[in-house]
Amino acid sequence: MPDKRPFELSQEELETRIEEMVDITFADLSSEFLLMPTGTGLVRYPDFQAAYEVLKRNTAGFRNLSPESVKSALQENSLVMGVLRSVLGMTAPEWAELARTELDSDITQGAARNIDKDCKTSDYYQKMIARNSAVKTIERIDALIEVAILYLEKGAPPEQDGVLHRLAKFDTTFGLESLEHAARENVPYAVLLYERYLGRPFATHRDAVSELVGEVMENAVEQRLREAGVSYRKTRRAERIPGFGQAPDFCIPDEINPTVIIEAKITSDDGTARDKVTRIKELETQRNKHVGEGRPRYEVVACIDGRGFRQRRADMRDLLLRLGGKVFTAASLDRLISHTGIKEFVSR
Repeated sequence: MPDKRPFELSQEELETRIEEMVDITFADLSSEFLLMPTGTGLVRYPDFQAAYEVLKRNTAGFRNLSPESVKSALQENSLVMGVLRSVLGMTAPEWAELARTELDSDITQGAARNIDKDCKTSDYYQKMIARNSAVKTIERIDALIEVAILYLEKGAPPEQDGVLHRLAKFDTTFGLESLEHAARENVPYAVLLYERYLGRPFATHRDAVSELVGEVMENAVEQRLREAGVSYRKTRRAERIPGFGQAPDFCIPDEINPTVIIEAKITSDDGTARDKVTRIKELETQRNKHVGEGRPRYEVVACIDGRGFRQRRADMRDLLLRLGGKVFTAASLDRLISHTGIKEFVSR
């Protein structure tokens, strides 16, 4: 019966077929790094491209890269700031540091991050100018623009052994000449791939939504509980619950008299996976202690995903045995309710 999952077996059968069940669970784990939450700050390519074209047009293909031409472009589309930062190839805090060093600007790293975020709204700069408000922010934006032009005009210095300058990129190495060429010609695909090879595609966005990545499984579990009309208590991050040394992600129906508790985790890193398995096993140890204190027994359920959990076979074997097979992945989450005590609380 190769189609059976660990949570469909008795404890005796699970112990007999444990290696097979580890293989099946591993096969179900997805490579979640291919998918990221969009969050609220993702800039889609068509929007980025539109802002790039606004900057390109206002600067005559970057032949007239001046504070005035850039600010004119900003009046049309605030995301031009993001385009300019991408040409520099720097993070917002790094850009701010250039402004502080070269122009003695008072811009902080936090202020630079806020400007970068706010300028994702296309009319942000236009509204500030129209209201003549946020004078300090406008001054800081002016400083960022000025220092960006200063560095783009200079380009990269001569190459030195053992070091690589951040502006030694195909579109900035020779100053505005390189930038004009990149805007005028079709960018060679190999160059684009090399740029990606040196960095990580979507790195900034992935870092920005790193916490949301971990919430993907929690949200999926919560959606199923809601749709089934199940009473549940979802705990907050680092929340303390009386009687629990370590709070689970979900208590069903509540934390006072739980029938099922759920820990939902995603990871792509084997070291992090080890820590998360340890956390789940601690909940099982905690449950056994509660039973020893005379409390009703409740199920401990793990909802996990990510390639990190594939790296340590012994951990997965131990987890399956200690939880009686109640380990669900994104591929088997549709059977979470029907194969746990949660089914007793379905009202829809």
